[in-house]
Amino acid sequence: MRSYGTYDASRGLTLALAAALAGLALWGAAQVGTQTTGRFWIAMAIVAGAGLVLALANHVGTWTKGLRMRISPSTFILAFLPVLVCVGWILIANQPGNGWQEGRIHSWSTSIGILGLVHSVGLWQGVLAFGFGLMLGLSFDGVPAPVEEAAAPAYAGPAGVPAAHPGVGAGRTADEPVTAERRWTARRGPAASPAEEGAPAEQNVPAGDTEHTRTRMPTR
Repeated sequence: MRSYGTYDASRGLTLALAAALAGLALWGAAQVGTQTTGRFWIAMAIVAGAGLVLALANHVGTWTKGLRMRISPSTFILAFLPVLVCVGWILIANQPGNGWQEGRIHSWSTSIGILGLVHSVGLWQGVLAFGFGLMLGLSFDGVPAPVEEAAAPAYAGPAGVPAAHPGVGAGRTADEPVTAERRWTARRGPAASPAEEGAPAEQNVPAGDTEHTRTRMPTR
């Protein structure tokens, strides 16, 4: 069974570091406070950043696994945009003082009958901001990096034969099998005709003996 000890340890340390950074961000947001409209939005941005850090911690080191990080268009549209609208609506309606578009959001919430719900959920402003950053980080995904296919090497001819220079003797390599057959046929000699192949072989007669007649060897 394969052991994942090193991987689990490095992943645990990465998540612990991300949690520590998120906690530090929450502490910083508490120091900023929400007394004014400007401080309110600064604090909410810091809290959202804490959620984003925790979500992206899972993608640290994706390049070491042959992956690349990208934002998923479908996840961004179907998951993040609705969260953006809902969280933005509630935070605008619950910002301190008479902030940007607060009156308009109050009027729209009253018209559709959700003002009580907006105020009830708005008590958890920090949680909403943290979830907003978390959903933004979850819109990213690790996918396999594209690999360029290497081109197949060109055929260089038979082994031991030097490759022809480009533009010189371009058809020499293609003609080598035919040329080899012709050389082999020339060394073998002319092919015997069918009549000669069926004829019986003659017995060799000494050159100086004129009295012997040439006899034919019987065909077995």
